[in-house]
Amino acid sequence: MGHELPVLVVEDDPNLREAVCDTLELAGQPAIPASGGEEALRLLKTQAVSLVVSDVRMMPMDGIALLKEIRVRHAHLPVVLMTAYAEVDRAVEAMRSGACDFLLKPFEPQALMEHVARYRLPEAMDGDERVVARDPASRNLFALAARVAQTDTTVLLTGESGVGKEVVAHYIHKHSARRNGPFVAINCAAIPDSLLEATLFGYEKGAFTGAQQAQAGKFEQAQDGTLLLDEVTEMPLALQAKLLRVLQEREVERVGGKKPVSLNIRLIATSNRDMAEAVAKGVLREDVYYRLNVFPLLIPALRQRPDDIVPLAARFLAEHGGRSGRSGLRLSPSAEEVLRRYAWPGNVRELENVMQRAVILAAGDTVEADALRLAVPPVPPVIRETPVVSPSRAAAIAAETPKTGNMQDLERGHILETLAAAGGSRKLTRERLGMSERTLRHKLRQYRDAGWLDE
Repeated sequence: MGHELPVLVVEDDPNLREAVCDTLELAGQPAIPASGGEEALRLLKTQAVSLVVSDVRMMPMDGIALLKEIRVRHAHLPVVLMTAYAEVDRAVEAMRSGACDFLLKPFEPQALMEHVARYRLPEAMDGDERVVARDPASRNLFALAARVAQTDTTVLLTGESGVGKEVVAHYIHKHSARRNGPFVAINCAAIPDSLLEATLFGYEKGAFTGAQQAQAGKFEQAQDGTLLLDEVTEMPLALQAKLLRVLQEREVERVGGKKPVSLNIRLIATSNRDMAEAVAKGVLREDVYYRLNVFPLLIPALRQRPDDIVPLAARFLAEHGGRSGRSGLRLSPSAEEVLRRYAWPGNVRELENVMQRAVILAAGDTVEADALRLAVPPVPPVIRETPVVSPSRAAAIAAETPKTGNMQDLERGHILETLAAAGGSRKLTRERLGMSERTLRHKLRQYRDAGWLDE
């Protein structure tokens, strides 16, 4: 199972706790025991887990109280509760508080493992050396990416240049049902406008001068897999109209062709622009934006996920050091401190460049701070925003959202889960959602008017 995250088992009965942990371990699933809610919350401060399995009837903190605390502090962490058949009222309360599911006592080992397989979040590091997710912000991001990967929903990845949007796109593809299909990427900003249409849609023989034979475009090449439209806001407006038709009809027509080709693909688009601003300036068609913005994921800047900085640096150091015949290089404590304090305007891409340079400049086996050649500015003060709604209330509301295929319900649940994870901060919420302040304010007003949010 590689680097698989453990399951946290919370049970005050030592015999049952040991039995559940043994069942998991025998099936190859790591497990961590906790004798009660308080111990579980202490463990979650320092230990990343993929799933919590907890009893309901515990003292002094019962499973419902634990669940509510987890929803505030770890909004996206799945929780399965073990409960007796007679405790129907507690089950209803638990579902409203955000429980994923129930295990009715007594249960067979197979039932336990089925629940674990259903709700366990995949470990971001498992078999993918490109991904580093130590920071809570990254763990939340990859938890959401893991969920949307299980669907065919169109995903819009936004964030500053160099944050690793293509890494997240690869992660979604790898954890989807299309993982055995092709992953095709095209950078809309890197191809001349005159060639972009033929590159995307393909062309028939003789469609234009030089078209000696027919050629499938990127859409067709991604059949049964995933197509990544990188920097989609750089696509010419005339071509966006043709893209809209492809998104609506799920079929593509080659340049010079007359027969449409049906598509079976997952589409992921990326941009480092503010999407609402791009629409307002006329750079991106509004109808294309709404077709792409089905499931938005804002990738935090590197400075917003500080716990990722040193692990990423160590990985780049090992990677580039190995290529240069210096595989034993390591970071000194002072170098690690400088890395943490630097603002990283160029994000992960800049960090990789710095580590590549450090491989050349390091005098010995230890990379000291001077080999990084970084000017570290003073640390800016942290400005905290007054929450628009308490995290616990937002989490409870998100838990009440019906888990249906209705897009409005899914959107409301996603927004309120993100609001809860952001501690009720509208600023952090709109950053993580890639949503303008005006749009988020409008959505929250709608939820208040409909009774989903308190005044």
